[in-house]
Amino acid sequence: MPLLLFVFTVFTLHAAAPANSATTDTISAAQPLVGGDKLVSGNGRYALGFFETGSDSNWYMGIWFNTVPKLTPAWVANRDDPIKNITSLELTISGDGNLVILNRSSSSIICSSQARVTTTDTIAVLLNTGNLVLQNSSSNPSDVFWQSFDYPTDTFLPGAKLGYDKITGLNRRLVSWKNLINPATGAYHEELDPSGLNQFLLTPLNSSTPYWYSGVWNGQYFALMPEMSNGYFMNFTFVDNDQEKYFMYTLHDETKVIRNYVDVSGQAKTNMWLESSQNWVPMFAQPKAQCDVYAVCGPSTICDDNALPSCNCMKGFTVRSPKDWELDDRTSGCLRNTPLDCSNGSTSSTDRFYPMPCVRLPQNDDHSKPAAASSGECAQICLGNCSCTAYSFVKGECSVWHGELLDWRQHQCSDSSSTNGETLYLRLAAKEFPSQQASRRGKTNVILIISATVASLGLLAALVLLIIIWRNRTKLSGGTLKIAKGVNGIIAFRYADLQRATKSFSEKLGGGSFGSVFKGSLGDSATIAVKRLDHANQGEKQFRAEVSSIGIIHHINLVRLIGFCCEGSRRLLVYEHMPNRSLDLHLFQSNATMPWHARYQIALGVARGLAYLHDSCQDCIIHCDIKPENILLDASFAPRIADFGMAKLLGRDFSRVLTTVRGTAGYLAPEWISGVAVTTKIDVYSYGMVLLEIISGRRNSWAPCSCGGDHGVYFPVNVAQKLLEGSDVWSLVDHMLHGDVNLDEAATACKVACWCIQDDEFDRPTMGEVVRILEGLAEISVPPMPRLLQAMSGRGSSHSTCS
Repeated sequence: MPLLLFVFTVFTLHAAAPANSATTDTISAAQPLVGGDKLVSGNGRYALGFFETGSDSNWYMGIWFNTVPKLTPAWVANRDDPIKNITSLELTISGDGNLVILNRSSSSIICSSQARVTTTDTIAVLLNTGNLVLQNSSSNPSDVFWQSFDYPTDTFLPGAKLGYDKITGLNRRLVSWKNLINPATGAYHEELDPSGLNQFLLTPLNSSTPYWYSGVWNGQYFALMPEMSNGYFMNFTFVDNDQEKYFMYTLHDETKVIRNYVDVSGQAKTNMWLESSQNWVPMFAQPKAQCDVYAVCGPSTICDDNALPSCNCMKGFTVRSPKDWELDDRTSGCLRNTPLDCSNGSTSSTDRFYPMPCVRLPQNDDHSKPAAASSGECAQICLGNCSCTAYSFVKGECSVWHGELLDWRQHQCSDSSSTNGETLYLRLAAKEFPSQQASRRGKTNVILIISATVASLGLLAALVLLIIIWRNRTKLSGGTLKIAKGVNGIIAFRYADLQRATKSFSEKLGGGSFGSVFKGSLGDSATIAVKRLDHANQGEKQFRAEVSSIGIIHHINLVRLIGFCCEGSRRLLVYEHMPNRSLDLHLFQSNATMPWHARYQIALGVARGLAYLHDSCQDCIIHCDIKPENILLDASFAPRIADFGMAKLLGRDFSRVLTTVRGTAGYLAPEWISGVAVTTKIDVYSYGMVLLEIISGRRNSWAPCSCGGDHGVYFPVNVAQKLLEGSDVWSLVDHMLHGDVNLDEAATACKVACWCIQDDEFDRPTMGEVVRILEGLAEISVPPMPRLLQAMSGRGSSHSTCS
């Protein structure tokens, strides 16, 4: 998702410049907080004061993260009632003991806590949790009359409660901001399910229909959020008793600055402040896809998760409020450019229909299904009703939509048959289509122009044709393939050349989800591997990813890209040929006998290649699909990392990137399933899984074995358990090696692998650290048990009898 970073900056959102910044955390009648001051919590983590947004001179009283230089409000007192001038304002205790914003010049109260206080001797204190409380100054501090935690805005702070007070009926819920610089009540909210189920919902504020569910609390995490079991710096609590029902979290490490909030986009997000990059970096987003948020783009729009921006107006419509769109509030949608030609009951309208293939047809209240025998009859029904704005005809069934078109979503289809969606016929005024008369005039002009120039172009066309024929005939002269050098020395091949070089793609080396790989030979006897991308849509993306990522890098442990071909819809990549094929063939076949020293050197070489990708390239490259099939072996069995079709480039100014889930089951890090922005640590996790397979010589699976020992347990869990018990790693190594193993190296490899597959990415080493450990230049301790893998494997009931 492109807008996961919280983008408040000092240019659009800033706190009042403090004249005498308060050092206290307390407000009393004798010690008010004036417009230029701020209150700071005892631990310095939170501050309270006035801040301004945008260029409209709107001021708000709120609480923000004091240790974060980019002012980021966590709570706003007057979100729907901005103040234009704060020179005469103060936050103080009124005569009745309430906390109020007072205009000193007019002695008028702008807003009040309106609490039921039992004494006028009260103070307001900003606690270390970021909670502003109104309490009795002379009695027990727990005697609280009012607190900001009971009235959250868009942010859920550690120690706060989200849920219901069963005695008072208070519902603590989060409501998004109006846009990036306006804290007014927005379009989306998050709350505990009002039906009584122990789960959270995300719902449009003007609707009772949720677009996202957390799943029911199971005692440790919400069922549809298994990533919570990893912890990620947080402890979770769910309470349901006679008085309250709420969810709460606290931080393991209070030096971390975590922000949970409902974004303007309608997604519930978790960001963490990184001092190294001086920015908020995304950790989670729910729902994972922006287009899963109901009507996030507003009426008459199409939402496309694969486009940037994801919201676009339908044909014949323009953005209703460009200013709001620039601030990420697109809920106002788009307006029709030209009114429809409409007369109810008449089918003589001049309106026409514009086909929109590959869309998801929403089911809403304005949707009806009149009887119609054909698409044309369905269209006539729509034309006969002024409120009809679109129709579809799918599998013999007519559907028509009335009024504003909401929550339409683009799908990726391979052709107009709409295998992943249907075709919507959008009703537009005739003016939105080129007129037939103008079209006829245009055609006439084109004919005249062509007729006038055809004679002069004929000679040139003949000359070009002769040149093409001559080049085709001389390409293979002398048995040498004539090729053109592209950028950075990469060769731009012609399709016909590669077709000849591979003997019409006759010798297949392998294949994957994007295409097939064939063996070929250049005229100078050099052997090549040609990857032919067979699937147009995905192949195009993979082609661009591979050329842009691996085309500019060189390392002994990375496969070298020789060239490419891009002709029409044909996309091919040409690599150096690896005679010993891929690692999986040497690990998992029944007759595989790769010796231990070769395995260890392969593990070290792959680690060096990944360390180079992560740390030494101009842009950090995350491979995203490390597995044995993507590790090729040259003539001396040196490893080369291959297949960069899923790779992501990450600028050195960033540490994370948000992307759709990619990779191969069994090698995916747990953060993939949560919608969190990923880091290089996903490659570290995949490497750990591959290293375990190098050690054992078999897939990491729950399948029973016939090798003796405790191999019926999920192998990664078995390795971790053996290390924790201090057991010999002998039983973990591939039995086909018949004991010919360096046990010190095997023990080191097992420890490295188990550290790489830790649940929390911050517990995993970098690939540079892995290289130093495998080279014997750094020590490594015994890793803890990966909790998520242990839970997933169902350890304790997964033992099998091996004989």
